[in-house]
Amino acid sequence: MITMLLALTATSASAWAATVVNKDDSAYVLVVTEGGSRMEIAVEAGMTETICPAGCFVTLPSGDRIALTGGETIEIESGTASVK
Repeated sequence: MITMLLALTATSASAWAATVVNKDDSAYVLVVTEGGSRMEIAVEAGMTETICPAGCFVTLPSGDRIALTGGETIEIESGTASVK
């Protein structure tokens, strides 16, 4: 019973997390501020990362700062990030 509850919690948390898709040939570093903690997340060329399971602020490579609540997808292409 406990194992099933933990699995359900992990699945539902990742369902609301944001996703970053880097479609470029270059790596980018995003600054993620979540719950008062600030961290840098490197997204390698052609890779996808999952971030912000509980909502956060993200500083994009352009310097723009956006708020994410979960479930969004950030696509980086030609050096420009867009939120879908």
